[in-house]
Amino acid sequence: MDAHADDDFFRAMQGFSDFEGVAEAGNYHPLPDGWALVLADIVDSTGAIEAGRYKAVNMAGASVISGVLNAIGRHDLPFVFGGDGALVAVPASQVGTARVALSAVQRWSMEELGLDMRGAVVPVSVIRAAGQDVRVARYQTSEFVAYAMFAGGGAYWAEQRMKEGLESNRIAPPGTRPDLAGLSCRWNPISARHGEMVSIIAVPAPGSSEAVFRTLIADIVAIAGREEQAGHPLDVKGMQLGLNRFSLDAEARAAVPKGRRLGRKAYIVLQYVLMQVLSRFRLTLGRFDPERYRRDIVANSDFRKFDDRLKMTLDIEPGRLAEIEARLEEARAAGVCRYGLHRQDSALMTCVVPTPLSRDHVHFIDGAAGGYALAAAKLKAGMQDASISVAP
Repeated sequence: MDAHADDDFFRAMQGFSDFEGVAEAGNYHPLPDGWALVLADIVDSTGAIEAGRYKAVNMAGASVISGVLNAIGRHDLPFVFGGDGALVAVPASQVGTARVALSAVQRWSMEELGLDMRGAVVPVSVIRAAGQDVRVARYQTSEFVAYAMFAGGGAYWAEQRMKEGLESNRIAPPGTRPDLAGLSCRWNPISARHGEMVSIIAVPAPGSSEAVFRTLIADIVAIAGREEQAGHPLDVKGMQLGLNRFSLDAEARAAVPKGRRLGRKAYIVLQYVLMQVLSRFRLTLGRFDPERYRRDIVANSDFRKFDDRLKMTLDIEPGRLAEIEARLEEARAAGVCRYGLHRQDSALMTCVVPTPLSRDHVHFIDGAAGGYALAAAKLKAGMQDASISVAP
């Protein structure tokens, strides 16, 4: 594969538009050896969430994607938002740029959000040398946006290496700022319409068959698919614009350094008021149509994903949720998976919108009261309980 084709690996990949395809092995293709995984997450995100800082945690996680993609100058690379962190796969030609961008994001997270972010850049060749693999599928969630799904165990392996301190990225010097253009959060929490907003994480149990785990994933996706809109938390009519003190301050901190934030905040408020007026009176402004923009938000959001683990944040009625829990519990008892599940009454949306006139803006969904981070904590606690129960 020549260098240009290598860089365009994900862009050129044949995608699938039905999420059930996430469980089909044939949809996944090996990431080129020269690529690397850029990973980051917040240290003690559970503690930050318990302190009520879940919005800041989500903003930090999304900043990894925004910072790396903006530095490279491309938004068509494979990435996954994890709530309290993120993963971006970058080609060999951009590994150095991505590393510098990650360092800057780590510094920004510490100085502007007060959150300690660990990071790592792990070459795919190192992952494969350790007996793991990184395979990628392209889920075309809309005409304008495709999300990457990861399989093969390599993404999870690299994340664990980072958390254990075996791979770490050096943080940038004080005052270093990443390019976080487009990072915003101007929507109110999305209330559950059908029962509860539930964040679910399911991972393969040690030693379990990949094929059997894929069958489990297909079953869970099928059950959720019987819910209205497959459990999608967003509804075009129910979405409400919202700009509070935190979101205004966080967006200004992402956009400009100290000394220029008052003017930036005024600009953000002006944009927000204009959007409210256009939406309320169903007006358009040039090529910008607020009703189409809302439809694109719903279509472009990432409420379900796969990165060696199934992750879903669903608006779901109690009976359907009981079916999912029963299937997960059956698989856990059979040694197929481990899982964590966290209930809340609403979801949060964090956005990367390079320009509202372009329709490829992306929107990251997580539970509004801990979401994936607390589901992961419950998953970890369940794994520890399991290890204790089988100890001699």
